[in-house]
Amino acid sequence: MSVGLNTVSDGAFVTNPKRRTLLFGSLGTSYLGLFMTYAGLIVVLLPEQVALLDPVHKVDDLAVVTSISSVATIFVQPIVGALSDRTRTRLGRRAPWMLLGACGGALCTVALQYAKTLFFITLFWVAAQVLLNAFQGPLSSIVSDRVESRFRATASAFIGIGSSVGGTLGVILAGRLLNRLGLGYDLFACIVLFVCLTFILLNPDRSSKELRLPSIRWKEFFASFLIDPRKHPDFAWAFGGRFFMIFAYQAIAAYQLYILTDYIHLSIAQAGGFLGMLNLVQMVAVGLSTLVFGRLSDRMHRRKVFVFTSTLFIGLGALVPVFLATSAGMLISSVIIGLGYGAYMAVDMALMVDVLPAREDAAKDLGILNIAANVPQALTPVIVAALLGAFHGNYASIFCYSAVATVISSLFVFPIKSVR
Repeated sequence: MSVGLNTVSDGAFVTNPKRRTLLFGSLGTSYLGLFMTYAGLIVVLLPEQVALLDPVHKVDDLAVVTSISSVATIFVQPIVGALSDRTRTRLGRRAPWMLLGACGGALCTVALQYAKTLFFITLFWVAAQVLLNAFQGPLSSIVSDRVESRFRATASAFIGIGSSVGGTLGVILAGRLLNRLGLGYDLFACIVLFVCLTFILLNPDRSSKELRLPSIRWKEFFASFLIDPRKHPDFAWAFGGRFFMIFAYQAIAAYQLYILTDYIHLSIAQAGGFLGMLNLVQMVAVGLSTLVFGRLSDRMHRRKVFVFTSTLFIGLGALVPVFLATSAGMLISSVIIGLGYGAYMAVDMALMVDVLPAREDAAKDLGILNIAANVPQALTPVIVAALLGAFHGNYASIFCYSAVATVISSLFVFPIKSVR
């Protein structure tokens, strides 16, 4: 079958099973490459580059870099998403923005290796984050654009597996390149470009030039970002649940390298290798859980019970290192968190798409939901730095904080009424 036969009309669901399978696989691969880059840079390369500048103040310096970048990207996905909803080009609505984000993000990732001060590390990382989010925003709308409701948990499972496997491979690859930061940044830049181009070539849209798309009226455009929770309460509850879930997960994931060196007391060489093992174990757990619970959710036509149970499971896993501050404790924690996070990722995207206020604004509204991820990412470094300061550098405080955040997240699923 030629690539051209895979073309779908803009906004039309893919009904051919072979084309749907290709779309799911392409989504999974794209998220794999994107999250390889996110994880490899955020968990390993950036912390190491910052630590090399000033080992004594590395936690505070990393908080500066990641907080500023997260604040800068808060509104990128909804704005780019809204613009892509209204884009008329021969490539369709989403592809031009995906290409812009991937190419620009790759260039900024390459530039990071040449940053020799905290200012320039922050500058290049902010630019890279903004552009990579410009790639991810339109990509996330593909599920709403082309996947029927009864297949969305399965699509979400592919995205979840891609994200999880990508995060694991990114950490493993970056861990092996701790002493070759430049090569690491170059490889991740190439990966982002490859997955973007592959997705667009295998899953092209028809031209959107002739589509009747809403023109941009700037006053109404910016007003549309304020979604009234009284009119769309399910959207608001889903936003809150994801908000606290990312709070919980990010606190541990973004500080794994420092946790292993400062809490588990491994050397930097040992930590680099053990990071790969931790993430490999978690990848297997996430993969198995995602496949099982994604299909089960579609068959049972239920979302909420899986979201609720998985968040509590993640909280349980977060507490293990508090009582077992060893390498074994970290492994057990990774398995439990992986099983919970896999179930969560399998259903989360499907739940989000199901509560969108309007399908024609899918990219914009999904971008708004992604603010629930960006704001916690901006605040987490500040909170972690404050916790470590208050508890004299004891990383157990981070695990306790993460467990509390997951419990709060689980409570937001009950009021959702439009999804079972």
